[in-house]
Amino acid sequence: VWWDIHYHAVGETIRDHVELAVWLYPKDQKPKYRTYLTLFGATSTAGGSPLDIPPNSIKETQGFHVLKAPAILENFQPHMHLRGKRFEYNIVHADGSVETLLRVNYHFHWQLSYKLAQPMSLKAGTELHAIAWFDNSANNPHNPDPNRAVRWGDQTSDEMMVGFFDVAVPADMDKWKFFERKAPEKK
Repeated sequence: VWWDIHYHAVGETIRDHVELAVWLYPKDQKPKYRTYLTLFGATSTAGGSPLDIPPNSIKETQGFHVLKAPAILENFQPHMHLRGKRFEYNIVHADGSVETLLRVNYHFHWQLSYKLAQPMSLKAGTELHAIAWFDNSANNPHNPDPNRAVRWGDQTSDEMMVGFFDVAVPADMDKWKFFERKAPEKK
């Protein structure tokens, strides 16, 4: 189980209360599917940061995930920080065509989950692709400092590009096999 909460120092001690609920199936009632929160993010280049956003610029970055097994796509949750502008999820088909599944204007204070009206069955080998756009200019009212280069980091003043999505897979599927990653083949 993965539980990740980000906090930002505010100069004083503050108490927080977090609860986690877990539902367990009776031993004689096994679930048919298991849902995994899956993610992919910006890919790094030449060993550098997966994100390098120059001062006073608009930047596009991309990430991908290739499904190792059939799955049922249920929802999306894009994640960026204060310079996040837009986020898009696509399927890249074998013939190279692109099918856009979600395109949203991003706002850090509206980190929403976008549930599909109809879950989508995806075959093993399906390539999911994400594109994110960042606005590190003075035109972005949420930008704390447009004159600063921004890199990947946990702090809100840093940046992230993470494409969370939920998929349902057969309950007996080996979790580690499902999450093996490899780069998509060149077309």
